[in-house]
Amino acid sequence: MPSFLCRLTGEDGRVLVRKLAAASAADVRRHFEAEGLCVLGVKRDWSRPRLALFEGRIKAREFIMFNQEFMALLRAGYPALRSLEVIAGRAKNPGLRETLGRVMDDIRHGKSISESFTPFEKRFSKIYTAALMAGEQSGSLPDTIGQYVQYAKRIDETRRRVRSALTYPTLLFVFAIGLLIVILNFVLPNFATFYADFESTLPLVTVILIDASLFIRRMWWLWLLLTVLLVAGVSRLRRQEKSLLWLERQKLRLPLGRQLWLESGVALFSRTLGLLLGAGASLLSSVSLASQAIPNKFLASRTTTIPGSIKNGENLSDAMTKTGVFPSLALDMVRIGETSANLVGMLREAADVYEERVQSKIDTLVSLVEPVIIIFVGCLVALMLLAVYLPIFNIIKVAR
Repeated sequence: MPSFLCRLTGEDGRVLVRKLAAASAADVRRHFEAEGLCVLGVKRDWSRPRLALFEGRIKAREFIMFNQEFMALLRAGYPALRSLEVIAGRAKNPGLRETLGRVMDDIRHGKSISESFTPFEKRFSKIYTAALMAGEQSGSLPDTIGQYVQYAKRIDETRRRVRSALTYPTLLFVFAIGLLIVILNFVLPNFATFYADFESTLPLVTVILIDASLFIRRMWWLWLLLTVLLVAGVSRLRRQEKSLLWLERQKLRLPLGRQLWLESGVALFSRTLGLLLGAGASLLSSVSLASQAIPNKFLASRTTTIPGSIKNGENLSDAMTKTGVFPSLALDMVRIGETSANLVGMLREAADVYEERVQSKIDTLVSLVEPVIIIFVGCLVALMLLAVYLPIFNIIKVAR
């Protein structure tokens, strides 16, 4: 989004210079005139280079903070358009400023807030626009945004905990691979030349590692080609729906994979459905959007029959049972919520239960993976030391 330098004057006659990101110079004029300032001049600011690769990215925490400010201004009595102008005027993220600028343009042309955010569903989510629409229809937009903020915080917190739990094992694995590459490409070839000068018989482990090192160095182009082909093949498979569903189904066959994907899917489905129903959205539209929140596409495809079953007169718990995806505990909690007229509350309880289960399984998995990787690194280092030092011991014996 372009940035503009503006010369302004206020009631006291002082001349001010301010910088503002906006879609056009006309938007800049409207913004400052709404503040009661007289615009003397507007020109494009070319001092800041554009970083196209990063400008469109909006982090989850930034979007949550935007919604918190938006909710606070709406509750304070500010009109929606004015609230967005205030937030956009001090937003530091260029991508967020650009998005809000386009949203404000659509609102000025008569569109609703949810309709103005619809073109950016890929950047945010359909769940956000659906929540906005439900809040507009029910007349409780600030409360709906507040519910979405709580929802987004829980999702972001879960993702952060997962990333935090997997950081240490990932670093260990990367270190092990890096160590292997350094030894095979730089250390062993030098020792191979050193051993060749003595014309001594090398141990089998040393011969195998030296041959592997020389093969990797000579055929580097083959490994590069295989890597490119693998990335291109996976990328192409992910673009084809049938292939993507097949890949997603294979994830469920990994050890502990089915339980992790299934329970995380149930947690996200329940929390999303509870958010939308609590905001006042209809059950049919809420279920369709909640199905899209399931991370595993194969499981999500199994839940697409739920809206049709509800249209045929079945209640939500029976429609969920027919998919064969949801565990009995989740079905019982939904059924209790239906009979007690507290479906939203039970959906949130179900989400809490399965989020705790997922976190417990991830902690268990990490506690098992860490010692395995440490043992692998230790064995790798021991193997390399044996391969390097055994020939040296043999040479010393021959020299004696």
